Amino acid sequence: MSDAVLTEEDGGVLVITINRPEAKNAINADVAKGVAAALDVLDSRKDLAVGIITGAGGTFCSGMDLKGFLKGEMPFVEGRGFAGIVEKPPATPLIAAVEGYALAGGCEIALATDMIVASSEAKFGLPEPKRGLVAAAGGLMRLPKRIPFHIAMEMSLTGDFYGAEQLAAYGLVNRIAEPGKALEAAKELAAKIAENAPLALAATKKIIVESAQWSPEEMWAKQNEISGPVFVSKDAQEGPAAFAQKRKPNWSGE
Repeated sequence: MSDAVLTEEDGGVLVITINRPEAKNAINADVAKGVAAALDVLDSRKDLAVGIITGAGGTFCSGMDLKGFLKGEMPFVEGRGFAGIVEKPPATPLIAAVEGYALAGGCEIALATDMIVASSEAKFGLPEPKRGLVAAAGGLMRLPKRIPFHIAMEMSLTGDFYGAEQLAAYGLVNRIAEPGKALEAAKELAAKIAENAPLALAATKKIIVESAQWSPEEMWAKQNEISGPVFVSKDAQEGPAAFAQKRKPNWSGE
């Protein structure tokens, strides 16, 4: 895995850190490959229930490395898209821990996650039109589904930056942390999630994400297709047994 992306495991939680602080964690090919590799690990390990993605040095991500872009470098990974995430986020729940700026592609990375924990001083934005570009890494498709339409349109067309507290009021940010404490707060949220069964978490996320596309005629069958295997899993036996025995469950991910 590239040195441009660091990983750390902590009690069922995989922390993925974009490690280019000297470039405000701008996304180049090395970062994209590193993030994709980390997400592959996250999805392949039964003992990892939640992921967190963050940035080193007080900035989440300033977007695509424009200097690399001018040289012809494309920070995409086949099958996962820009930054190794936007076209195929992990099946495992993923939290963005945002300090400083989450701009352009950085904002789109945050939008590709399932939850956002941000410093009170964090700023989000899609400034691509200011550079003659388009936010084509999912931001224009995801943002109107997360906040009110007219606010999403204004944010996208002006390219202005919006504070975490303002976006929390619109429902985009889950939790606001003190400056410098976003990762700590994200770990607290992740720890609560990681107490639950991994198979159940993955199925729950899949249903929430995919059900928006289901018709009324097919929704129950599709839900049962995803949830059915969970009900006959070892963890589905372990959960009630632990409850009856008044002990902490020992999840196997099977």
